[in-house]
Formats: sequence, structure tokens, C-alpha cells
Amino acid sequence: MKSKLIEHTLSIVLLSCVFIIVMNVIGHRESARNVDRMRFIAPYLQFDSLDFGNPLHVALFKETLDLFHPETPARNDSLLLAIQAFRQEQFTNQAYKTGGGDRGLSSAKMMKLGNMYLQFIIIYLIVMVLSYYAAQSLAIFRFVKMKQNKTSYLEELYTGMRSTTHRNGSFFSHSVFLFAKALVKSLSYAVLFSPAYVIAYSIRSSMNTDSYLFMIVLGVISNGLLINYANKFFTFLVTESRKGYVQTAIVKNLNASYEWGTPDGVSRWSVVRPGSSFPSHVFRHIYMNARFQFLSTLKEHASFLITGLVIIEMALNIQGHLGYELLQNILYKQYDVVVSIILGIFFIVKVTEIVVDGWFHHESRKYENRV
Repeated sequence: MKSKLIEHTLSIVLLSCVFIIVMNVIGHRESARNVDRMRFIAPYLQFDSLDFGNPLHVALFKETLDLFHPETPARNDSLLLAIQAFRQEQFTNQAYKTGGGDRGLSSAKMMKLGNMYLQFIIIYLIVMVLSYYAAQSLAIFRFVKMKQNKTSYLEELYTGMRSTTHRNGSFFSHSVFLFAKALVKSLSYAVLFSPAYVIAYSIRSSMNTDSYLFMIVLGVISNGLLINYANKFFTFLVTESRKGYVQTAIVKNLNASYEWGTPDGVSRWSVVRPGSSFPSHVFRHIYMNARFQFLSTLKEHASFLITGLVIIEMALNIQGHLGYELLQNILYKQYDVVVSIILGIFFIVKVTEIVVDGWFHHESRKYENRV
């Protein structure tokens, strides 16, 4: 574990130094560029009688330049383009809109970014915890269904239609019920695999998409993260269930039935709270070993989850959130702020990796003590 901590610490220090150097280089280059540009166009901006927003004045200014400096037509065009670009920035650049007080990493900007980071971390932690338990619940439910030899709803409907000779009311009602469940399952998979912005824009007119609750729900169910990690946990469960210790546990009279609600089976509530369930069931050992392997995937999950949350905030243009601030500063070319936001996101990822590695190390020592 010490080697892991050293590795994480060195990566944080190294990347922080690189980002700081990049921020200084970008800041120096931007300031030098602005000084050179202002030295080039400042004398012409002092004419009160000249309005560069008036096409007639612009045409007269261009003709005057060509008249007095006919030997440098390219320089004349560059001068006019530089003036027009400067005037456009006055309307679009946030620094000019705020009178220059919000330019760069000022104290006010740092406080604003700090609040956004805090909100982002809270949403990230909630989504991470919910998706962690939800993925396990979906995988356990699917595993129990597999152990019960349950087929898909459409296959069950097809089998029933072929084997049933008497078509009565109960048969048709059961068929409709199976078809409805198959339809709901298909729609659920469609939602779970859909990008977040597709879901958000499809329901944006009917509900408030700027709320924190909507962000959390969207982060959990969208972008395929939940179903992807549920499938991973399901794979771990299936792999563990085929190992020899499972048969040994059954020989030792541990419960091995997967029927719902029976004394030697499993309860539906155990799917929601798997960690505190299955006290005398063979599945408890399967679950614990599968969960131990599943812990290391949380580092990968964290990276995809953070990327998804940033994309959600950008795609929905949610003002006051970190993703929107990142996109806005990219458009305003305030790259020092952009670099600081990216560095903060990197810190969140690395802290998550440190916590997961510590958790995995703690669980590993438990297994060593058992052996």
C-alpha cells in the first residue's frame, strides 16, 4: 500500500507542476499577445469621431490607410481585422463584460470555482454510492433469475403460446402481462444505454432539468454506466458460483435455494441490501468474493462517471455548475481558469483512486486473516 501511495503522490505532484508551468506559459503568452496587439491598434482607437461599428466609417478608414500607406496593403488589412477582433471581444469576452475584474484566477474567481467544486464533489459522491449499490442489486437480481432458470419474458410468452391448448381469459391476461413486462424491460434498457443529453432534452420541456436531483438521477441511469458495471458484477458472481468452494459450502448444509421468500431461499429485500443479507446462504460467500473483485473497477468507474457529469452539465448548459464554467472559459479563452478546473477534476480522480486502493488493501488483509 505504501508503494501505491507513493505512486499516487508522485503523479499528483508531477501533474500539478506541469499544469502550473502550462498556466504560467499561457498567461505570459496571452499578456504578451495583448500588449503587442494594443500597441498596434491603440492609436487608432483614440479617434472619437471614428465609429468602427459604422460600415461607412470602416470603409473610409480602409481607404485612408490605403491612401497614406499604399506600400503595405497586407498590414492595412491586418490592422483593420485586429480592430474588428478587439471590438468583437468587447461584446463576447467575459473579462470585458465584467470590466476586467473577473479576468484570470482572481480571488473572486477562486471563491466561485471553490463553490462549484464543492457542489460537483457532492453530486459525484452521491452518484458514485448510488450506482455502486444499484449495479450490485441489478446483478444480484439477474443472477437469482438465472439460478431460478427463468427465461426472457418473450421466450416465456412464446413457449406458453406453443404449449397451451386451451385459450381462456387467464391465458390472454397472462400473455398481455408478459408482453407488458418485456416492453418495460426494453424501454429500461434503452434508457440505461442512452446518453444523458438525449434523456435530458427529451423531457426538458416537462420538468426542471437544472435541479440537483435531476443531475443525480441522470448521472446514475444514463451513459450506460449502471448497466455496464452491473454486467461486470454479474460476471464476477457467475464466475464465483462455479468454483469448488460453493459445492463444499452446500455439502456443509448451507442454504442453496434461490427461490423468493422460502426459508432456505432468498428474500427480495436482500437484493436491495446484499451486504447485510444471506446470513446462512451459500450466496453470501459468492457475493463477498465477487464484491472483493468488483472494488478495483471503481477506479475506472470514477473516471467515466466524472466525464459523464461534466458532459451532462455542458450539454444542458446548466449555469453555476463546473462543466458549464469549463465550457464558458474555453469559449472566452481564459485558459488559466480552464487548466485549474481540469486540475481540480484530476485531483478528484486521484483521491478516488487512493480511497479505492486503501479499501482494497483493507479487504485484502481481511482475506489474509481468514486464510
